[in-house]
Formats: sequence, C-alpha cells, structure tokens
Amino acid sequence: MSRVLVTGGSGYLATRLIADLLLGGTEVRTTLRSPAGEAGLREALVRAGVPADMLGGGALEVVFASLTADEGWAAAANGIEDVYHLASPMLLGTTPEEVVVPARDGALRLLGAARDAGARRVVLTSSFAAIGYSPKPVRDYTEDDWTDPSTPGLAAYPLSKAVAERAAWDFIEREGGDLSLAVINPTWIAGPTLTTDARSSLQVFTAMLTGAMTHTPRQRFGIADVRDVAALHIAAMNTPAAAGRRYLALADGPTKTFLDVAKVLRARLGAFASQVPTEEEPGDEPAPLVIHNDRAKRELGFAPRPAEQTIVETAESLRELGLV
Repeated sequence: MSRVLVTGGSGYLATRLIADLLLGGTEVRTTLRSPAGEAGLREALVRAGVPADMLGGGALEVVFASLTADEGWAAAANGIEDVYHLASPMLLGTTPEEVVVPARDGALRLLGAARDAGARRVVLTSSFAAIGYSPKPVRDYTEDDWTDPSTPGLAAYPLSKAVAERAAWDFIEREGGDLSLAVINPTWIAGPTLTTDARSSLQVFTAMLTGAMTHTPRQRFGIADVRDVAALHIAAMNTPAAAGRRYLALADGPTKTFLDVAKVLRARLGAFASQVPTEEEPGDEPAPLVIHNDRAKRELGFAPRPAEQTIVETAESLRELGLV
C-alpha cells in the first residue's frame, strides 16, 4: 500500500489516526509545524502500541510545513495519493482576519499541493461548528445544514471552520481537477489521549477533575470518540462513494450538557471524581439539540461507542498519563 499524508501529525486526533494507519500496515508521511513536535509524536505512537522498530524503519516519515506559508507543501504531497488534512492553525488572533485567513488559506495550500501532486482524494477534518452554529427554529441538524459566516456574534472558531470548509468545497468544484474531497464534521471530540498535551476538550476534563471548574457551563452538544473519528476518516478515504460528501461524527443517543458529563464522571469514577462539579452556572436551560449521524452509519459503516464509555475512558487516560 502506498504511503499516505497526514497533516498536523502531533495533534490529539492525528496521533490516533496515524497510529491506526501504521498498525493497519499503511506507511505515513506527516507534517509538523516544527521539529519541536516530533519527539512527542513518536512517544504518542509508541503509547498506542506502534512498535518502536516500525517507527525507526521508515514506516513513519516526518516533514515540516506551516499552514501559513507556501514552503514545504509541494514536497509533502509529492508521490502521495491519499491525504488526510487534520492540521488546524493556532487561532490566537482577535479579529476575523487573524482567525479566518490562516484556516482558509491553509486548507487551500494543502488542496493545491495535493492536486498538483496528482493525489486521488483528500479527507478533510472540519467540525460540527461548520454545520450547526447558526440559529434554527428547531435545533435539528444534518449534513445539509451550514453555519452562516454572517451570523451575528459568531465566535472565531465556528467562523473559521465554516469559511475554511466552504473554501475547500469551492476549490474542488472550480479547480480541483481529478482530486476528490470528503469531509468529516465531528462534534465535541473526547476519548483516550495518546499525547501528554491536554488541549481542547481534554482541558474541560482536567478542569472538572481537579476542581478548577466549580460550575459547569450551560451548553448542549454531541460527543464523538476520538477513536471513532479516526476510523471514520479511514472509511471515508477507502469508500469510493464518499467523494463529495460530508459526514457528521458523534455517538448515538441524546446530546449532552457539561453537567451530564460531570454526572457520569462522579457515578463511575468514585473518589477520583470527588472534585467534579455538581451544579451548572446560572442561566437559561440550553435549548434541545438533535444531531444526526445516520449518513455516516449508512454509507461508511460508522459504529460509534456509547458516549458514557467515551467520557469515562477519557478521564481514565488522563489519570494514567498523570495529567490529573
């Protein structure tokens, strides 16, 4: 099997995807922003059970490229047929231009390099943020929904995800040539971490478990297990009919609140969860929210883990790594 490209290789989701690919016999080339991330990536892969001799034998190739610069992308894509675009820019800006431009232009740099290299398909990681962050009379969302970038008060993250994904689809339609695109739109990703850098959703778990969070935010959301999201990327790459499709990734059952997460931790983890909050912040009850994963199940064989399992195993992995 030919080598594949995974961008943003040191991340929470990317380390899981790379491990799954390597363990499945697929050689991987991955991009990092700088050499500083390589040691952590290799440690994460060993933690996932990837044999050290595999990592030293050429199955993993690390190259360097930034989403904010042209350099490195042509070389990264050279000779590659299958591309997983997981890299996400550091969204540290305060204006729309500082946030949206790196996300959009980074995706376009990758797509242009993949097309020029003659790649077959890109599977791009987007987000539910590109689907469900514009108001509807009834909050019931499928892949046919889009977050409108002109939505008043739209925060930087959903704005960047909506704009970047739209730009990717426009590129494929107008100048993609023979390159196909499939997009994965996960909800809030949780699940066991392979990295020791507790970012994103993991920060919520550490805040709950250490008592730093005394009251949970009033918000309702879907939960997607990082292991299931990685598997869905691979399925989208290997399913011919996935070309031109978006897929929502989340566990079955009703959506959750942060208080629901807290209750699971307290019920399942005993003394370890003794500092987890028991009350929500003051405010209105979050409106009902329904998110559908039917397309991923029907077309890609998506079989998500129960949300409660994901919640518990996230916390257990943080404990095992000494992060809480």
